[in-house]
Amino acid sequence: MRVYMTSGTYEYLKSIQEKHGESTVLLMQGEDKTLAYTEEENIFQEPFVYEVVDQVGDMQEQGFVIMNNIPVTDEGRPLFEDRFKNRAGSVEDSPGFQAIRILRPTQGNTYIVLTQWDSVDSFEKWKNSQSFQKAHQNSGPESKEKPPFVAGPAYLTQYNMVSE
Repeated sequence: MRVYMTSGTYEYLKSIQEKHGESTVLLMQGEDKTLAYTEEENIFQEPFVYEVVDQVGDMQEQGFVIMNNIPVTDEGRPLFEDRFKNRAGSVEDSPGFQAIRILRPTQGNTYIVLTQWDSVDSFEKWKNSQSFQKAHQNSGPESKEKPPFVAGPAYLTQYNMVSE
């Protein structure tokens, strides 16, 4: 399965969503940009294209999305993907969890670990939980050693889902 995303103004992306009413196009508003997201056929002129490595849950029209953008070396791709395919899966049991997507870029080296929550509060509670600490003990923000697959600094982007 592939995921397609594009960015633009809310008005422009809303017009794409309306033009392709037969497709599920989700809109996300970030601090400085809006994203359109679809797991169906590409309808965007200049999409960011990702292959889904792993997924749980269905993306919802409402909620909060956090994207962990992680640059990965070419040699490290199999190790990175293996870690996520064999993860404990504790995030799925967290209150407010809606979906997770591990996204491999078709161009470039920055993977996205996308999680969707029913609210910012649910995400913050999970981030402060023992499950989060356990899941990230060897590679998370508190880890002193970076995993060998990391090709540069990771960064987070946050979005609120926009729906009528």
